[in-house]
Amino acid sequence: MKRVFLIVLDSVGIGEMPDADKYGDKGSNTVKTCFKNKNFSMPNMKKMGLFNIDGMDYAESEMAPTASFARMSEMSNGKDTIIGHWEIAGIESKKPLPTYPNGFPKDVIEKFEKLTGRKILCNKPYSGTEVLKDYGKESVATGKLIVYTSADSVFQIAAHEDVVPVDELYKYCEIARKMLCGEHAVGRVIARPFVGEFPNYTRTTNRHDFALAPPEKTMLDFIKESGKEVIAVGKISDIFAGCGVTEKILTKGNADGINKTLEIMDRNFEGLCFVNLVDFDMLYGHRNNVDGYASALSYFDEKLNEICSKLKSEDILIITADHGCDPGTKSTDHSREYTPMIIFGENIKKGVNLGTRKGFADTGATVLEYLGVKEKNKGNSFLNEVILNSR
Repeated sequence: MKRVFLIVLDSVGIGEMPDADKYGDKGSNTVKTCFKNKNFSMPNMKKMGLFNIDGMDYAESEMAPTASFARMSEMSNGKDTIIGHWEIAGIESKKPLPTYPNGFPKDVIEKFEKLTGRKILCNKPYSGTEVLKDYGKESVATGKLIVYTSADSVFQIAAHEDVVPVDELYKYCEIARKMLCGEHAVGRVIARPFVGEFPNYTRTTNRHDFALAPPEKTMLDFIKESGKEVIAVGKISDIFAGCGVTEKILTKGNADGINKTLEIMDRNFEGLCFVNLVDFDMLYGHRNNVDGYASALSYFDEKLNEICSKLKSEDILIITADHGCDPGTKSTDHSREYTPMIIFGENIKKGVNLGTRKGFADTGATVLEYLGVKEKNKGNSFLNEVILNSR
């Protein structure tokens, strides 16, 4: 019974791509920034071959890596979560999703106000924590919704849970999702509920993403249609708008996501367990918190032994990322970086350097081939380079 556990370390990039300057990201290197921090410790990933990956020459490499590995290039135009995950699953996005550096057009906002019956505040690119400091008090007093964006293709709606109940906020997000189509088809509408008293407002774990549906079938659809399971952990189901998912498991951060993955590993199923660990990006990258980011990487590495101990003989573990978010740069936005790919299992060769791959989709193609799914995606499978024997 073949199972693949595909874990995306959200925003864990490993160095600028050649076109990073076009995105304002020259010099970005998320892992290198964290490597220099006192809280960084990843001995288990190192043993697997993390620092044997192309370009990661600032740390000591492993003489006999226990896994195989690659540096992944992004084919798509973009550096956001949606495009990164879609590409892993086989979609090349040639056109970037729309962004709004000057806020959303007046007609978009007016239509949203009319459909919801609530006025809005802000309508600018903003830090998610700073926007609460600047607009939270007025939002609580008036019931107005805080609408803001970022360098990513997002329409974010924040409201205090005591003023706008979470279910009501979700309904407003659904309205926005249906409204934002055509030229304004943003990648995600995000509910950003918060609690507390001014000036100490805090965002809650009731965040919910309403993603744009993928424009074509992905790895998830193909696996589901073959009769196998696609278990989506964290925000995976949101990212793919539920397409191709057989089971959706929400999480409240990295620790919860890892624990739920460990529970799934004790179950019998055939197919894919697709996991997103969002804290790296949401809590640390976007807040330029190097200490926190380094600690989060160390925590994942610490739990890696437990994850690997639960792998069965035909299981494969793949660890990768969707973009960068260097907490050491001035920017608080995502960065255009290569991502790591580590593949491990009893039936996987050790120490194979797969080099620099042309696209994230190679990972999805490999998953499909291993699970015996006939449909192909836009990637090139590297299974034959790392598999020990066919079963």
